[in-house]
Amino acid sequence: MKIFSTLLSLFIFISCASSKDKVYTASTPAAPVVRSFLGIPLTDSIDFIRWKLTLAEQTYAVECNYGIGKPNTNGFYDNGKKVAFEGNLKKENNTYTLQNGRHGLKLVELNDNLLHVLNDNNSLLIGGGGWSYALNSLTPILTDQLNLVSKKSELKDSMAFQGRTPCGVPDIPKSPQCYKLKWYIVLYAHGEKDQQGAYKILATSWRKNGGATGSWKINTGEDGRIIYELYDDQGKPFIHLLKLDDGVLIFTDAKGDLLVGDHDFSYTLNRKF
Repeated sequence: MKIFSTLLSLFIFISCASSKDKVYTASTPAAPVVRSFLGIPLTDSIDFIRWKLTLAEQTYAVECNYGIGKPNTNGFYDNGKKVAFEGNLKKENNTYTLQNGRHGLKLVELNDNLLHVLNDNNSLLIGGGGWSYALNSLTPILTDQLNLVSKKSELKDSMAFQGRTPCGVPDIPKSPQCYKLKWYIVLYAHGEKDQQGAYKILATSWRKNGGATGSWKINTGEDGRIIYELYDDQGKPFIHLLKLDDGVLIFTDAKGDLLVGDHDFSYTLNRKF
């Protein structure tokens, strides 16, 4: 009986300890800072990297699969290459630093559900039209939390954002066959006013119609967060894009909750110009 009680206590202790671990997944591009951390040669040809990142209190474990994407699948030619290792981490405020030998990788915790990879200058890494640098929790919770509030920037003419997201964008019709949504959004300034203007969307949902157009304006939240609201032809806001910084936006729902992606795509868009 005593042995049973000891084993039960040990099991509970281990379960509680492991429950504190945070596990994230994503598919990202392969910027030099990411390659250096993972030990991937700069000469290797890579379309994207698929991640499983586990964060404990002072340590981390990373498992990555990478290579050239196989068309019409979410995998790699020849199953790609793999890398896996563990190491120590340090958390300061909302920033994690993962150390692998002399190479480190920094990620900012946007909230309990989302991390974003940082550049050497602590800015958010900007992805491309295919993949972004946001990592998504495997066990997301409902939250409008945001640890990173961006400053307003002047929009003199226009700016464009691109990316691919899962199909679960609120107010966007979803077909049973939908696997991903491709996005290219241009925001145009309205004369001297840079808080509102017109938009053009070239995306999967409107491809057959040559895109969609309408108006947008900035909605500033109580905590200073900046949200670009895009309005449909009925004057209803149907797309909400939260500014993380000058180079990255993220979709939210109407309540302001940041959307959480999966192992293939995140809900962030990357600035093109």
